[in-house]
Amino acid sequence: MDKGFAPAKVNLALHVTGQGPDGYHHLDSLVVFAGAGDQLSATVSRDLTLSVAGPFAAGVPTDETNLVLRAARALREARGVTKGAAIRLLKHLPHGAGIGSGSSDAAAAIRLLAKLWEVEPLPHDAPEVLALGSDVPVCLQAPTPVRMRGRGERTEPLPRLPSLGLVLVNPGATLPTRDVFRALARKNNPPLPEPPEAKKPEDFAAWLKTLRNDLQAPAETLAPAVTEVLETLRKTPGVLAAVMSGSGATCVGVTRDAGVARNAARIIQLARQGWWVAPAPVLAA
Repeated sequence: MDKGFAPAKVNLALHVTGQGPDGYHHLDSLVVFAGAGDQLSATVSRDLTLSVAGPFAAGVPTDETNLVLRAARALREARGVTKGAAIRLLKHLPHGAGIGSGSSDAAAAIRLLAKLWEVEPLPHDAPEVLALGSDVPVCLQAPTPVRMRGRGERTEPLPRLPSLGLVLVNPGATLPTRDVFRALARKNNPPLPEPPEAKKPEDFAAWLKTLRNDLQAPAETLAPAVTEVLETLRKTPGVLAAVMSGSGATCVGVTRDAGVARNAARIIQLARQGWWVAPAPVLAA
């Protein structure tokens, strides 16, 4: 049995810079990966099957609408594989939460099954990968922190980041990405400035505070709990900056290391027992 890890994708900044004639929005985003995520395992089988378990298994489809199976079929067809696989997914991340859990699962499935079937994985810029969704190309590059532009097809590694910790917090709200984009008032915003080579967590966090998530305002309108989560994070000792990831509703507190993140998470867990809270380090390449 082979195993894989699908880390949470975290947008530390997300600028919406336009919208193409095809309807897809153009993004400029700072993406890192957290040491919290879903787990996958697979064994060779005649057919392609998927089973799902874990704390966030409820509501996750196991048919062809699941990105994991779509990614598996894309790899199998591209590489001419005749074997199948029995895939098991342990969902530790909430879905529809702005941390790319479905896309990260799909990317992890491509890596896992390429190893299982002894073939080359699909490159992140393959058309088959982009067809799976805008976040799958960047998730295939995990754990490397990247700057993502366009629909997600243009990526480049970020300058070396300082060691950072994260506190991921979701108030139990699900925000469909489509609804958040529909509520976006302005779609032609300035792009990100060039990332600095910050050596100290405090300097990097100070730079983050000058950036935006252009989806935050519509997300807060659709789910007011997002505002409460951000305010809670900003008031928590050890949190240097607080941002909303993706289209929400998960928000992220940035700390100087994983130890501080664990302490901050405990404080929030005691105060807000109905929220999902996960401390994690920022993964490095």
